[in-house]
Amino acid sequence: MKILKISAFLFFMATCGLSAQSISEHALGLRLGDSDGFGAEISYQKSLTQATRLEFDLGWRDSRIYDAFKLALVHQWVQPLDGNFNWYYGVGGGLGSVDFSPRTNNPDPDGGLFVFGAGNIGIEYNFNIPLLLSLDFRPEIGLVGYDEFSDNFDFDIALGIRYQF
Repeated sequence: MKILKISAFLFFMATCGLSAQSISEHALGLRLGDSDGFGAEISYQKSLTQATRLEFDLGWRDSRIYDAFKLALVHQWVQPLDGNFNWYYGVGGGLGSVDFSPRTNNPDPDGGLFVFGAGNIGIEYNFNIPLLLSLDFRPEIGLVGYDEFSDNFDFDIALGIRYQF
């Protein structure tokens, strides 16, 4: 049984190595979606190897209830799917700050810093021109910081459009 597990692991690692592809060195653009009010993010991707990259996202929100920003860093593994389609998965986290506006029933606004952990899974299409479109799902869980965000589990679904260079 032990040999079977080792053989399966080696086969998996070999197929991952064979399916590796070259990804763009840099990509810059927008990630648009809804993550509990964080609707737009400036997104930058930097390749590390032929099949891995780092993604940096800076999101902001200005609403009637609160003003906030969020900075996320995700390490991603990219795998080919079919033709110019790729799928990717990753893990990371980030930090943010939120300030709530005073309301008539809550005269004392509060807010603060929060830290979160994140996973990431998505699909992307790499056009023959330097354009990359993606759709991804990033579940986030608050770890420490401001109470309303530190105990929160968030489903972040977004559409990304990036220029590759």
